[in-house]
Amino acid sequence: MTATHAAAARAGGDTTGTRPFAPFEWMLSLRYLRARRKEGFISVIAGFSFLGIMLGVATLIIVMAVMNGFRQELLGKILGLNGHVLVQPLESPLTDYKAVAQRIAALNGIRIAVPLVEGQALASSPFGASGVLVRGMAEKDLRGLPSVAHNIRQGTLENFDQGQGIAIGKRLADQLSLRAGDNITLVAPRGAVTPMGTSPRIKVYKIAAVFEVGMSEYDSAFVFMPLPEAQAYFNRNGDVNAIEVYLDNPDDVGELRAAIQSAAERPVYLVDWRVRNATFFGALQVERNVMFLILTLIVLVAALNIVSGLIMLVKDKGHDIAILRTMGATQGSIMRIFFITGASIGVVGTLSGLLLGVIVCLNIESIRQFISWLTATELFSPELYYLSRLPAQMNFGETSSVVLMAMALSFLATLYPSWRAARLDPVEALRYE
Repeated sequence: MTATHAAAARAGGDTTGTRPFAPFEWMLSLRYLRARRKEGFISVIAGFSFLGIMLGVATLIIVMAVMNGFRQELLGKILGLNGHVLVQPLESPLTDYKAVAQRIAALNGIRIAVPLVEGQALASSPFGASGVLVRGMAEKDLRGLPSVAHNIRQGTLENFDQGQGIAIGKRLADQLSLRAGDNITLVAPRGAVTPMGTSPRIKVYKIAAVFEVGMSEYDSAFVFMPLPEAQAYFNRNGDVNAIEVYLDNPDDVGELRAAIQSAAERPVYLVDWRVRNATFFGALQVERNVMFLILTLIVLVAALNIVSGLIMLVKDKGHDIAILRTMGATQGSIMRIFFITGASIGVVGTLSGLLLGVIVCLNIESIRQFISWLTATELFSPELYYLSRLPAQMNFGETSSVVLMAMALSFLATLYPSWRAARLDPVEALRYE
């Protein structure tokens, strides 16, 4: 007696009255997954289909999580220093910046309003020189920026307003071979006006603190200076360039825009973070969408392997299908048997890919460091990718959509082979037996 005869007999002999997805259908489906020696090639195809779906799902989850983490890290670091809304004066200089900042900071949803003086300069030491962006702000405002205040690597911000010390980024300090307590020379292009023209302003400052934001572009270019000193250094006549406004939630910028404009009580021009970084974050979104489409093709190819494997299995099991039909199995029952066979590969492959993806995402930085050590190279260089570590942030909705998409493709891939198996004519299959 063949395996098919035995299965039908254990099911009670008469299969015409069985309910959908009856135990004998599951038993036959799982038996077909355990191919015998003569069906080894079919088993190899099933194995590659499983691996393809598993790796495709895992890759999709990992790439989406890394790109989400990359975006969130960049968003946090960029907005951690640049603020969510920039308030710039119109018609007259911003000499009443203290009152304007207080009125804006009093609004609900506003975390802090920071008056600042900003200008470009050349930072130099006996060991090198580099262009920098100097920002003058009060000590209390600088302490209100967690990305700087919580990442002081050398020195301190104590009495920042009273002295003439400045805070510089760690990469700039390394580049100029300086540390906290050393002197640094700043050269501004516009200094004192003389009969011979405008001469550069050159002044030596003591380094009070060295910070590390974790974004190489900022750590190598930003210099923070006490606000009164910056006003004197850049020849500001008691005014500031702008007021940086930080919100509790960056996504509320649209709702708070009108309130900020009204609280200023003077003509101002507002620029929010979405406009200032529109090109950058737009490019990230396009790249993310394209990567999703490209990596989906991996899952699609694996699903097509399920189709080819099932078609070969149906052809090989034509005799068994005919026996089942003559014993009373319905077309629906035959279709469900092969549907379960193909869907099992897809479901197990998808769940294995989900597990693999989650494990990799939780240990992505350790894996990066290990591969860097193994290959003696620096993966994801901070100079190119702006980040000192590789982030991964899984999104429940995205992960669920990847899993559902993979399962849907797997189910769809089984329909045609299952339909062909159900349409098999038992008379034709047994004619030459």
